[in-house]
Amino acid sequence: MTVLRLLRLRRPADFADWYRIGAEYVHDVAAGMGFRVGDFESRVVRATDAMRAGRTDLPPDLARSVAADLLADAAFCDPFCQWMPLWYELGLAAPCAYADYRLRRVAEQYADDLPHLSVPRFSRPEDVYVDGRPATACVDGFAERFVLADAVLHLEWFVYVARESGIFVPPLLVERTREQTVAYYAGRREELDPDVRSFQRLLFSDDEWVRRIADVYDLDSVLFDYWERILAQERRRLSTFDG
Repeated sequence: MTVLRLLRLRRPADFADWYRIGAEYVHDVAAGMGFRVGDFESRVVRATDAMRAGRTDLPPDLARSVAADLLADAAFCDPFCQWMPLWYELGLAAPCAYADYRLRRVAEQYADDLPHLSVPRFSRPEDVYVDGRPATACVDGFAERFVLADAVLHLEWFVYVARESGIFVPPLLVERTREQTVAYYAGRREELDPDVRSFQRLLFSDDEWVRRIADVYDLDSVLFDYWERILAQERRRLSTFDG
């Protein structure tokens, strides 16, 4: 049933709430870290209203935000699945390919008139090593792999979409977060620096992204429910160390 509902998403208006939920996630993470967000909230409202009206003739800053958000979601699924067991990757191959296609088709309508828009590339397991071994070799169990994959990839997703949306993300913080995150979730580091832990706690609020997408698009999905539980559990665990 979930796939059938997603098959209906074709037009910019269909993806207005999809964009809005992702952009609000970017805003909340950035604001939570004290990054300067300016008028991003109001720009999200204007872009969402335009999408609902079927308009693609947006000012460059709004068009870039929409295109980046949708392109990042399109590019996210395949590399994420490569971090997971083969049965999971194969099982989601077709839905991921379809979602990638639809998201890119709509994103292209907003990117056509932009002078330049980078295309995101997310890390595959072969890109991430710890002590000379793939990071995935250091974790056992489905949930542990899922959390490791998300901890790496949602950082990359956020940095790409935030920067394309005009939000400055400190490069040194990103570098430290990636380095510490991989070592931490691979069991090679006992603690995260306080600011890195806060960053990851905010990034793990993507459990709310999963829930809100499921609610808005009426996706009665056991898989979405499972994703949400894993992400929420890790967010709560990280929260116990804050403050």
